[in-house]
Amino acid sequence: MKITTAFTALSATLILYTTHALAAAPPSAGVEDALKSLQSVQALGEVALSPDGKTLVFGRTIPGKRGGADVDISALFIANARDGSHAVPLTACPGTACDEHGAAWSPDGRQLVFVTTDAQDQPQLAVANGSGKQVRIITHAKGPVDVPRWSPDGKQVAFLYSYGAPKTPGPLNPLSRDAGVLSSTVFEQRLAVIPVSGGEPALLGPPDLNVYEYDWSPDGTRFVVTAAHGSGDANWWLAELDLIDARSGAITQILKPAMQMASPRWSGDGARIAFIGGIMSDEGITGGDVFVVAAAGGEPVNVTPNLKASINTITWNHSPKHLVATGFAAGDGVLYEIDADARSQRELWRAPQMIWANSLIGFAPGDAGISLSRDGKQSAVIRQSYTSPPEIETGAPGKWKRISAFNAGVRPLTGKATNVFWKSDEFSIQGMLIAPPVVEPGKRYPLVVNVHGGPAFAHYPLFPTGAEAYDAVLASRGFFVFAPNPRGSYGQGAAFARANVRDFGYGDLRDILRGLDAVTAQAPVDPARVGIVGWSYGGYMTMWAITQTNRFAAAVSGAGLSNWQSYYGTNNIDTWMLPFFGASVYEDPKVYERSSPMTFIKNARTPTLLLSGDRDAEVPVTQSYEYWNALRRLGVTTEFVVYPDEGHAFQKHEDQADVMTRVVGWFDRFLK
Repeated sequence: MKITTAFTALSATLILYTTHALAAAPPSAGVEDALKSLQSVQALGEVALSPDGKTLVFGRTIPGKRGGADVDISALFIANARDGSHAVPLTACPGTACDEHGAAWSPDGRQLVFVTTDAQDQPQLAVANGSGKQVRIITHAKGPVDVPRWSPDGKQVAFLYSYGAPKTPGPLNPLSRDAGVLSSTVFEQRLAVIPVSGGEPALLGPPDLNVYEYDWSPDGTRFVVTAAHGSGDANWWLAELDLIDARSGAITQILKPAMQMASPRWSGDGARIAFIGGIMSDEGITGGDVFVVAAAGGEPVNVTPNLKASINTITWNHSPKHLVATGFAAGDGVLYEIDADARSQRELWRAPQMIWANSLIGFAPGDAGISLSRDGKQSAVIRQSYTSPPEIETGAPGKWKRISAFNAGVRPLTGKATNVFWKSDEFSIQGMLIAPPVVEPGKRYPLVVNVHGGPAFAHYPLFPTGAEAYDAVLASRGFFVFAPNPRGSYGQGAAFARANVRDFGYGDLRDILRGLDAVTAQAPVDPARVGIVGWSYGGYMTMWAITQTNRFAAAVSGAGLSNWQSYYGTNNIDTWMLPFFGASVYEDPKVYERSSPMTFIKNARTPTLLLSGDRDAEVPVTQSYEYWNALRRLGVTTEFVVYPDEGHAFQKHEDQADVMTRVVGWFDRFLK
């Protein structure tokens, strides 16, 4: 769909609030061209190497429909792992565009299981032979299913199943609307097992236990899971590490740590379980240290102590004492081999790039940073940088060669993306400075600070793609873009990620402003034409920043958080704040008030655009209403746009394009 058509359709349902009667304008030719360029990038979602290392299955994004809206869906293909040749579709519905993902090889490499969709857009599991033929559906699911994995003997498939759930689990998705008498009914994501021949799945564990991630034991008798009782969307931050018997479903708790956990992985000898632990602000956005605990229970051991990086994914290698991990270290992606006994790490690869095998940097359960052959000697990854689009590469771990050319004709919209470093308090801070395509000598340019969400997240060196990459579009239109990773971010170890606990907005804003000082001192930037933008926690930091300084000439806050006190009781995931604030708002309201933009709202003077989805479970739209009402009553230039039926992460192409148009238009208006 063309951007102009999408905008016209959207304007009939869009709720627009503004202190000025400004009509929404269609995107300029420059923005529309940039959007087309971004949408031309072939997104690669997963790659899985066969056990013998000779064949791979990969997923790439194609245009599709869901609920009548234009969305991206995934298509699967099988190819030769040596050179990418002989690629054929892996699908349960030839001739139509089904959304298919999550492909996994059987232990003997003769079969594949993957998630498909039926005629009612209901996810199901399908099994095919190793060449992608003889496909058959093995489930009759009634609710979201995901993350299929074979039993070690290849006779069963386990998967995550939310029976009867009206939406895919996860707080990023649009919230189901409340109506009538509210109840505490929840749809748990259960661990299910089904024979490869098909039939009714067995649901394991107690009915009120929501399973987030899991792994089979090597002997196939048990599972290790990260799980929590009660609402799955709301309680991931309090998850425990449990064992579930594969036959009886009996559960045994082995660990309930005072930190967040991800990626439980059973060692090949069955004696130990590894997981990533640390402070994490979002389910599926993983970063921390690697811990190992005995399968029988006990105290976990940190096997990456003092590592100045954040581990994103882990997998055991062919040795029962070695793990292969991907991490992020101050602007660089790193591949590590970790000796769990010696608690030491060896770098196999490092570059200002990112690699993944599925679920980029841990955005979903079952993530992997690298796909290994059975003997660990061959591997497959998807690799990219900020200025190099993603492609599939294979070879020995850390010694890959490119075997695809999906994005051979794609050129970056921006100029160079350079790592920059500066001092702030006791920290050395890193960020990226993204330049326009052409920088003329003697000319000074406007700059926009792009604050990432989280806070436990980072600006990674990822190639801009899709209509949400407004940093690239701004740079293409003559802006410098500064993307800082202040304290609280991933990339510099566990202590750095915890450095904003009970201090939201204070130390991290100091880091950003000092980084802005460093950037304006070395780049041809006009300090009078600086803006700030962010989504989620970045939206909060935007709201916060303009109550603390008048340095910014324009601001855009997406899904921003204006008042921690009112937010606590109105969002659907309030337990995420406990690790960061140390107590609930009812026990310690002052620490929440101290970091709330509304506490200092009378200081705000900056023209501000607010954007929000009306079904956002993570940051309710009411947070932007509260901020917008204050700004307009204080006489601050502001606009507020609400997007119907969108959650925290926008899914409809027309809404993403409209956000891009408004963000760029706002900064064009106030910084140019």
